[in-house]
Amino acid sequence: MKDSPESTIASEQTEPSRGLVLVNTGDGKGKTTAALGTVLRAVGYGHRVLIVQFIKGSWMYGEMKSIKRLEPEVEFHRMGKGFVGIIDDELPREQHEAAAREALAFAKEKLSSGDYKLVLLDEIFIAVGLGLFGVQDVLDLLDVRPEQTTLILTGRGAPQEVIERADTVTEMKEIKHAYRSGILAQRGVDY
Repeated sequence: MKDSPESTIASEQTEPSRGLVLVNTGDGKGKTTAALGTVLRAVGYGHRVLIVQFIKGSWMYGEMKSIKRLEPEVEFHRMGKGFVGIIDDELPREQHEAAAREALAFAKEKLSSGDYKLVLLDEIFIAVGLGLFGVQDVLDLLDVRPEQTTLILTGRGAPQEVIERADTVTEMKEIKHAYRSGILAQRGVDY
């Protein structure tokens, strides 16, 4: 007799948990949003979660208010200085580089502690693409990840070396975007 989906789920819940490396990349929207859905799922099981944002900086996003409500299970750290070299960025590049190095060291220390069931490093691939630190720095994070910790890495342009080491890779692909029709970003949907 074949196991029912319910019995399969029940048996999976009694087995020791193994962490995974998940990558959300691509040019379409939804990379961070999908990762936050996983955060929400983890909190539902009482798991401790760490989120480190590498780029978004001083901009206000709706998810920041929501994440506050998930404390103390979720620890949230915005460590980037904002979008580098675009929009309203007036900071010297050195400040962005220093903030990225600080975020990287912080993430490595927290990740290696084994204190978290889930760690989300948001927009880390953007930091790599901007040359704020290198691919090897991301690979070093994979090396210190405790076996029971799931690590989610997001951002456009995931390096091939990271993709090869990841357990699950999802590419978000834009098919159509409202912005291209002249519709501005919508509060509660886009930010």
